[in-house]
Parts: sequence; structure tokens; C-alpha cells
Amino acid sequence: MTARRSTPLTIAMLAVLAYFLLPLFWLVVASTKSTQDLFTTFGLWFSRAPQLVHNVRATVTYDDGVFLRWLLNTLLYAVGSAVGAALLATAAGYGFAKFRFRGSGAAFNLVLGAIMVPTTALAIPTYLLFAKVELVNTPWAIILPSLVSPFGLYLMRIYAQDAVPDSLIEAARIDGAGELRIFVRIALRLLAPGLVTVVLFTLVATWNNYFLPLIMLNDPELYPVTVGLAAWYSQSVSGGAGANTDLIAFVLTGSTLSVVPLVVAFLLLQRYWQSGLAAGGVKQ
Repeated sequence: MTARRSTPLTIAMLAVLAYFLLPLFWLVVASTKSTQDLFTTFGLWFSRAPQLVHNVRATVTYDDGVFLRWLLNTLLYAVGSAVGAALLATAAGYGFAKFRFRGSGAAFNLVLGAIMVPTTALAIPTYLLFAKVELVNTPWAIILPSLVSPFGLYLMRIYAQDAVPDSLIEAARIDGAGELRIFVRIALRLLAPGLVTVVLFTLVATWNNYFLPLIMLNDPELYPVTVGLAAWYSQSVSGGAGANTDLIAFVLTGSTLSVVPLVVAFLLLQRYWQSGLAAGGVKQ
């Protein structure tokens, strides 16, 4: 059977591709320019004297290398939250899919309702709760709220229904395996593609999170990249005597550097991510 081509569809896909890649291309181009070139040269092309290496060196060494500190903080917050949220979502999703208990339907409907609540609406109540237990301005103030992923739980519940056959669980029970051993030794391996999918979703969400760290943290040493770069940009456009216009170039270069770990993560985990998304649509 020959593949059919649609010119309008191809044009639409190219337009969508340009929509997503054009801002990234502009960011890469802008990170090679000096502050003066940013306002005097065409935005979508390189200047006559690119200085990417200089900008990267200046960004990572400015203010005693605080950008690297922010990058490590972001890595800690994102990886800790992603792994924890994925394990919790996998365990809860497996439980909802393979066990029947009183109130399971209502509890799962509550999870579905939680998906519709914007995270920004929960930021202030979360801050008040963490202030009561004196966890504000600590890494836990970022990691603990990110461990709850209603969408991840929903995704794993749907995925576990078909990925873990009931006959396999019954065979393990007949052989004398306990429920925890069945989950760790059998179910967790079968759920690995879905688990990686939740890891990627949570990793990106936590990496790009801005509002929660903004209200939870007041120590610049604990800032993630998002809040740190925003602070630099505020200093560059403050208009006061302490304004530093060179920080604009640092913000753009830092934004480019902050994208690199996410791109690497997607490239390394994309085969698990793609199989995890596709498996849910295939009936066993």
C-alpha cells in the first residue's frame, strides 16, 4: 500500500514545526550576541562578531558562579520530584487498576477533578501549610509539592490496566509471592515505559516551574534557574543606578544553557516515552 501525501497537511505541519522551533532558534542566535548587538542587528540572524563562548563564560562566572548553583538546584529539584512523583503515581495507578476497594471509584474521580485545578491556585495554600511546619526556604518546599501528580496517577492507572495481565498476577500469587513482591519484581518492570513517561512530564514541569519557587524561596543560593534568571532580568531593566544592561545577554545565554539538559533527557529517554504513550492505545 503506497503512502498518501497531503500538501495542505504538510504545510500545516511545517507551520507547526516553525512555530515551536522559531523561538528556540531566536534564543540560540540571541545568546551569541553582545548586549549592543541585540538591539542593533536583525533578531533572527547572527551578528558579524558572534561571541557565544564569551557569553557562556561570562554567564557561568558572574557573581561567583551563582548560575551554576542555580542549575544544580534546578537539577536537584527536577530529578528528585520526577523520580518521586513517578514512583508514587506508578504505585497508586497500579493499585487503582488491579485492586477493588470501597470508595475506589470516588477516590479516582477525585484525582480526575484534581487534574482540572491549576497549580498556581494551590501555590498560596501550599505556602501557608509549609510555613506552619517551617519548611519554607528549603529544598523540600519545592520537592514535596511536586511529588503529587494527579495526571501521572491517571496515566499510570490507564496504562497498568493492560500492561500488567491479571493472569500474571494470579500466577505469582499461586506461587506464594506477596503483593509488594509482585509489584516490585513483576509489575514495576512491565510499567517501566509508563513510569519513564511520567518522569519526563514531571521533570519538564518542575524544571520550568517559576511561581512555586518564587513564593517559597527567598535565599538566592536556593533559587532554580527560572527564578534566578528572572532576578537578573529585573536588575537589567530596573533603570536605577545599580542596573546592569549586560545581564540581558547573560539571561539569554543562561536560558539557552538551561534548555540543554531537557533536550538531552528527551533524546536519552524518547524510546521509552514513545512506547509508553503508544502502549495505552493498543489493546492486548
